Amino acid sequence: MASSSGNSTTSSQLQNSGSEGDLQVMMVDDRKRKRMASNRESARRSRMRKQKHIEDLMAQADQLKRENNQILQTTNVTTQQFVNVEAENSILKAQMNELSQRLQSLNDILNYINTLNAGVNSVVGATNSFELEDDSLDIMGDFGFMNGYYGNFTHNNNHNNPWNLVYLNQPIMASADVLQY
Repeated sequence: MASSSGNSTTSSQLQNSGSEGDLQVMMVDDRKRKRMASNRESARRSRMRKQKHIEDLMAQADQLKRENNQILQTTNVTTQQFVNVEAENSILKAQMNELSQRLQSLNDILNYINTLNAGVNSVVGATNSFELEDDSLDIMGDFGFMNGYYGNFTHNNNHNNPWNLVYLNQPIMASADVLQY
């Protein structure tokens, strides 16, 4: 009987060993399941993070496109304004050059007229308004030289006298029908 009791101890040890083996297998399976569940959850969170990151990047790309379009529009408007200002500036420069030339022409005409008036006034003044201060001067030649120089003359020539200005002493032309009323 001893042998039978020995067999039962061995079989109970085998059963215990089997139970422990099953327990270990179950624990390993349980750990695998938990690890798989954890990995699935981690993969799901990773996919969600990636999806959120992609959505954020898409939103940022849309925002940058809008800002880029706005900058492009502002640049186009500024460029158009620059072109308009350049065109206006070019026109103003051309007008300034034209007016400068006209002013120069008018100044040349005035200088010419003043030169003519000075010549006419000197001729008129030489015949009308020169008075000798010294009667003892010797007149030499037809040019009015006295003792080799112009002499001591008092020149009473009024250049501002409007009757002596050539350009103001021009006749006014009128036709006969203008005077009829």
